[in-house]
Amino acid sequence: MNRVLVVGAMEDEIQGLLEQEGLRVLYTGIGKINAAHHLTKALTELRMRGEELDLVLNFGTAGSRVFPRHALVECTRFVQRDMDVSAIGFAVGETPLDPLPGELTSKRHFPALEEGVCGTGDNFETGEPKVRCTVVDMEAYALAKVCSLEGVEFASVKYISDGSNETAAADWKTSLPLAAHKFVELVRSMI
Repeated sequence: MNRVLVVGAMEDEIQGLLEQEGLRVLYTGIGKINAAHHLTKALTELRMRGEELDLVLNFGTAGSRVFPRHALVECTRFVQRDMDVSAIGFAVGETPLDPLPGELTSKRHFPALEEGVCGTGDNFETGEPKVRCTVVDMEAYALAKVCSLEGVEFASVKYISDGSNETAAADWKTSLPLAAHKFVELVRSMI
């Protein structure tokens, strides 16, 4: 596990528990820009030190109208739910002139978990997303894109903290301690 970098947005989602398991953890801050910046910086620093990674493993909370609260879901497809330049002829979720496809994929690492499509956007979603996805978050697409561009394997596991609805904000806050413990259980099952 020393060649795995766990990436999360906030310490509240992991609560130091994965560090206690001996894992290297990077906290990026909330949102796509913070996620992309901090992961790119960390990968650059690791390469400059001659360190290789086998996997970037994203743990985080997410909303879902499909999966039940408190479930762990492995996301293997990633889309941007807030990229909308449809006014000039592009599909919602598609970045104009980007050489990468609008939907990024990663291989399965946790076959015992349900599989989801993560829609990433820079807003706390409390309604129906504009793109087809089963999970909504604020960082995974950016992390998957950095890994794709940098040639690093990527996996993402989301703890469903809320139903992406009118009670999402309150549900999310109360779910944070539970999420951290679920991530630790998953890591222990990997070792």
